Amino acid sequence: MFRTLVFALLFGFLNLKKSNVAGTSQTGIQTKVDSLKSLIYDNTKATVTLDSTAFKELIKLSSSELPRSLRKVSFSVNINSSSLTLGARQTVKYDAVLTNDGNGYDDRTGVFTCPVAGIYMFVVDSLSNPGIWLNLKVNKITVGRLHASPSLKVDLIQISRTVIVKLKPGDHVKVENVQNGGVIYFYMYSGFSGTLL
Repeated sequence: MFRTLVFALLFGFLNLKKSNVAGTSQTGIQTKVDSLKSLIYDNTKATVTLDSTAFKELIKLSSSELPRSLRKVSFSVNINSSSLTLGARQTVKYDAVLTNDGNGYDDRTGVFTCPVAGIYMFVVDSLSNPGIWLNLKVNKITVGRLHASPSLKVDLIQISRTVIVKLKPGDHVKVENVQNGGVIYFYMYSGFSGTLL
């Protein structure tokens, strides 16, 4: 019974690690996982034995974080085709995607969905008329604000905000306009970027 339980736990763990790296360049890791599977279980023994090298590799694979090479998450998007006039609580949809490693940003919705837990840095910048209010939101919580006062005696102003936050998989991050009539100018003057640190 104990032998079966240990085997089930280790085999399930290795299959979980294997599925966590699906879709990445995993040839080396797959080879290591396959060699570890062959070492883990011997039908004639009541215990699992691993040599020290295999044991160290198993610990490395079981760490709570994926190897850095498999955790590339970043995006950089901007408004390129035409200026946006936004309504209240409208999400800004950036139409030009420069990079999207990890496929977290969706240009149809303007929302970044976190694929890997960690600490992220986000930068929002906007060329706008005075009077604009923008919020950077994680799920429904505002974590950063941008504003250009309507009392400024200029036609356009460039505003920017950088925020560092801790995210878990599935968290949503977006830029949201606060009031009706906010205008964000195009031709790469206004953008939204994020990266896993």
